[in-house]
Amino acid sequence: MERIKGEILNGRTALGIEFGSTRIKAVLVDSTNAPVAQGDHEWENRLENGVWTYTLEDILTGLQDCYAHLKEDVKLRYGVTLTKVGAIGVSAMMHGYMAFDADKNLLVPFRTWRNSMTADAAEELSALFGFNIPQRWSIAHLYQAILNGEEHVGQIKYQTTLAGYVHWLLTGEFALGVGEASGMFPIDSKTKDYNEVMLEKFDNLPKVKSAGISVRNIFPKVLSAGENAGTLTAEGAKLLDPSGDLESGIPMCPPEGDAGTGMVATNSITKRTGNVSAGTSVFAMVVLDEPLKNAYPEIDVVTTPSGDDVAMVHVNTCTSDLNAWVNIFREFASLTGAEISMGELYDKLYTKALEGDKDCGGLLAYNYFSGENITDIPEGRPLFVRLPDAKFNLANMMRTHLYASMATLKLGMDILAKENVKIDKMFGHGGLFKTKDVGQSFMAAAMNCPVSLMETAGEGGAWGIALLASYMVNGGGKTLTDFLNDNVFAGGNVYTLEPNEDDVKGFNAYAERYRNGLAIEKAAVENLK
Repeated sequence: MERIKGEILNGRTALGIEFGSTRIKAVLVDSTNAPVAQGDHEWENRLENGVWTYTLEDILTGLQDCYAHLKEDVKLRYGVTLTKVGAIGVSAMMHGYMAFDADKNLLVPFRTWRNSMTADAAEELSALFGFNIPQRWSIAHLYQAILNGEEHVGQIKYQTTLAGYVHWLLTGEFALGVGEASGMFPIDSKTKDYNEVMLEKFDNLPKVKSAGISVRNIFPKVLSAGENAGTLTAEGAKLLDPSGDLESGIPMCPPEGDAGTGMVATNSITKRTGNVSAGTSVFAMVVLDEPLKNAYPEIDVVTTPSGDDVAMVHVNTCTSDLNAWVNIFREFASLTGAEISMGELYDKLYTKALEGDKDCGGLLAYNYFSGENITDIPEGRPLFVRLPDAKFNLANMMRTHLYASMATLKLGMDILAKENVKIDKMFGHGGLFKTKDVGQSFMAAAMNCPVSLMETAGEGGAWGIALLASYMVNGGGKTLTDFLNDNVFAGGNVYTLEPNEDDVKGFNAYAERYRNGLAIEKAAVENLK
């Protein structure tokens, strides 16, 4: 305790702040890169005028409240006021659209990754580049705004992501980490920068030229892990800590996306390693040892924070429908007067799913709260369907909803399997894995490969960006891989589950039913308005 207290007072720490879909979290690490304090803030996206968004006020007040809770935690644990840290990093959910004018005014409400409104732009750019551009990517949002003839386009001076915006507020530097930038525009893994050939193709599109837009001029500069991305300004320090206790001048690492910080937090940034993050959304990342042979609309190619190519399968919805069903049981428990915590309720219901039939007994669910690009579903319509003679019981019901949370992910991972992409290690993290053996064993069945959990994986992306901040000031010339292996994960405990053959067969049978039933989901979108 005295060592940690001294490191906090002397600024020998690193701070990571990550904006997730439902929670903003801050983690402070000591000189050993172990978490020593944390704070958080709950928030939720809004659906306004058909657009999933957060307001600038949501962002700022959430940031300040999260930091205030971290500061309180430091005071409670160590009896000192947090006034300095050794380095800071900011991370957030990737992609989306934040466009600003020359005076740094937001031109239209923040369009998050969750929006599926750029189909025409994504399709045209994917064909132009010979490279998959998903709807949620920033360049797709920009081009769709151009195609739509939106009035604000001519005023754009800056375009960035949520992580880039917060970093900009705190440092005055308009920059992104390469992993985050790879969700804005394709990256050349050799130059660790935006792909010049594709930049030229985009800028030469007739409607882009007519709009007077040049991506190079309005997108943030790209930096790799370990590079300095500026320092906390006096204005930024006051913004983060309105009390005035926090000192300015703290170095800040390149802002990164939640995909990159998830890779760092699970030590899966080397080739042939991967990780799967399963929470509000679910995505799997596999670091490639060679390029994919073809471009697929179901597969993003992004990069690690060091700029290496990664195949990413991203699904917009994972646990939202699961959470809704668990809440139904919470309501019932309350109605009967039973007292049970949400944690215990999740554990009981998830564990019950292990007793279900391997193929869910003829039940079928779609957890789509929003549209899904992989299955070409434009809007969300959560559905639960069963045959009259299906084995409808609690175990099968819960197993079905758990399978549904990862079924669309499996469709994308099956493409990588056909491409013969090698995966030596797959690490899991996120809320789906909290109940022992359940989400982990089902994910191993869905992917037909071992899935490992680290004892530190629950710290998540806020810890990952704290590690990147620490690497910037403590890396000592090491590669990021060596820094993580030597300074962070040496001797860490890993719990691995191999895929069960019967579970794999059962999940494959469910996946076939899932594919065949997509017409039901499409009909629901068309007919339930």
